Amino acid sequence: MDIDKTDKTDKTPMYQYIMNDIKRKISAGELKPHDPLPTQIELAKEYNTSEITSRRALSDLVQEGFVYRVRGKGSFVSENPTSTGTQKIRTIYFAHRNYEVNTFNHPFFTDMFEGIKQVCDENEIAFYIWDMGENYELPDDPHAGIILLTMSEEFDLTRLTAWQEENRRILTVHFYYPHLGIPYVIVDNLTGGYLATQHLLSLGHKRIGVILTGNSIVDLNQEFSLRLQGYRLALSQHQLPFDSDLIAVMAGDHERVLMGEEGFRALMALPDPPTAVFATSDYKAIGAMNGARSLGMKIPEEISIIGFDDVKTSEYSYPRLSTINQNTRKLGERAAEILLFDLKDGENRLVKDEIVPTLVLRDSTAPISQAKRQVK
Repeated sequence: MDIDKTDKTDKTPMYQYIMNDIKRKISAGELKPHDPLPTQIELAKEYNTSEITSRRALSDLVQEGFVYRVRGKGSFVSENPTSTGTQKIRTIYFAHRNYEVNTFNHPFFTDMFEGIKQVCDENEIAFYIWDMGENYELPDDPHAGIILLTMSEEFDLTRLTAWQEENRRILTVHFYYPHLGIPYVIVDNLTGGYLATQHLLSLGHKRIGVILTGNSIVDLNQEFSLRLQGYRLALSQHQLPFDSDLIAVMAGDHERVLMGEEGFRALMALPDPPTAVFATSDYKAIGAMNGARSLGMKIPEEISIIGFDDVKTSEYSYPRLSTINQNTRKLGERAAEILLFDLKDGENRLVKDEIVPTLVLRDSTAPISQAKRQVK
């Protein structure tokens, strides 16, 4: 963008002068929605002023809704910066219903919160965690952005419809409801399950056990159902049959190490046990490793184990656990960006994004031993 080198002759503060000049260019159509702006260093040079002044000009333009920021990319012209009646989001809340606080120590949430806060800080937006409680009470701010965490089995979906009718700016994460047209960002759990299984297949394993959480193989929540679908897809691409005997489903409301140990023992008790195990959470994977040790099995020489989540302790387990990182920092960033930049005021349309997980290879998986390969 070329900045007019107009001499400043009045007593307007320089930061305000820069702001007015950029607003004029936007109004005149010289700058269009989503056009990039110069950096604060470039602005300081163009206007022959300090970086402190140019930084304040950009910051105030963000506050007034004329400009938005994207981490690592810079500042851009907002979609409708001068439209009347538009109320810019000043606060984003991560709203949940009666979740235990210690639940949010899991990296799924801590990384997500870091991503949300990063985007909020860059755009001078406040960020808070909000407990809706039994009565589903949202913050008394109709212009706040709400990132909703729901549990599909328990959440009253009529509340979502009511909030839509109130034009609340809502977006869901983790669980999603496409039929309601509510924006959402989720982790691509199917791809995550596929990546874990494909890795084990690439090592020569053909009998791969899976440890899931649920009431039965047909009664799984969204995330575990999709991880199982990814497992089945990988098998089918290798022309391997799906064997329900290799699926251990453990009941429970929360992921626990003991579930993994019990599931592993059940798989090893089969007449033809697996040579590798995909535990659909790191907690269960660590439990499976405990189970293997209790049976005198060496990891990964005699059994390969891979987890899902990339919790911090998985990096320090013995052996170090191969796993799937869900990239939830990116999920948090996208959730905040959609609320702030992708939706116009009062707009009700489905905007969605799926974050692709990453395979993290460590020491708990290895090629199937030659002896076991011959047996299989």
